[in-house]
Amino acid sequence: MTALHPAPPVSPAASAWLAFRAILWRDVFVTGKEFWVLLIQVAIAPLFMLFIFAKVLGSMQVVAGDYGHTLLPGIVALSTFLAALQSVALPLVMEFGFTKEIEDRLLAPLPTSLVAVEKLVVAMLRGMVSAAIIYPVGALIIGTAPWHPQGLPLLIAMLVLGSWAGGGVGMTIGTFVPPHRINIMFGLIITPIMFTGAVQYPWSSLDSMRWFQVITSLNPLTYCAEGVRAAMVPEIVHLPPAVAAAALVGFSLLFSALGILGFNRRALS
Repeated sequence: MTALHPAPPVSPAASAWLAFRAILWRDVFVTGKEFWVLLIQVAIAPLFMLFIFAKVLGSMQVVAGDYGHTLLPGIVALSTFLAALQSVALPLVMEFGFTKEIEDRLLAPLPTSLVAVEKLVVAMLRGMVSAAIIYPVGALIIGTAPWHPQGLPLLIAMLVLGSWAGGGVGMTIGTFVPPHRINIMFGLIITPIMFTGAVQYPWSSLDSMRWFQVITSLNPLTYCAEGVRAAMVPEIVHLPPAVAAAALVGFSLLFSALGILGFNRRALS
């Protein structure tokens, strides 16, 4: 009769990795099921902005006919940033405040910080999906789209960094803002982000308004928009890609650290 040997023990690191992958796959699966909800959430405002500023004002000759080539990269950056931000901010407020769904994740055999990191990864994936949707739809709206094949690696890098920064900002909002204040804070935060992020204009064009240029330099979306613009339409004046990338990495690390700190604080409270 063959003796039964007990299975070798699983190390804590391997157990944490398995739990991380399981939670990540669950959230990716849910994202697939809620694809149209995600599309509506992240696409309406940027696409309406693109239609009004580029198509309507362009047909009225209020803006230059090629303004769409300046605006579309900014819209791609905006949708990426906002999709990542919204994918983590509001769900965290609900999970910590109302549904308590976060408790199931906190019981998984992995450190609390890794639960927060998984949230950031999902937010980044949703941001990238949003960019992949917005670009062709935006091209249909304005009838043309800038394309620079040599800039594809830079474009991907900027979208990854932009979605990371957006996810970090979203996690910071979702863990530090009280649930009963989230609607007010979203109005106070999202609108300034949209209009001070160099989405509708290149950052360098603000030289005559130095005070506003300084304000836009404090917005991480500015560097994502400038980096995407450098990748898609390099002939338009833009920030050096290395500067945009370095700024995005700095903002991403800062807000990710704050978000994970806030996540741990809320998880232990």
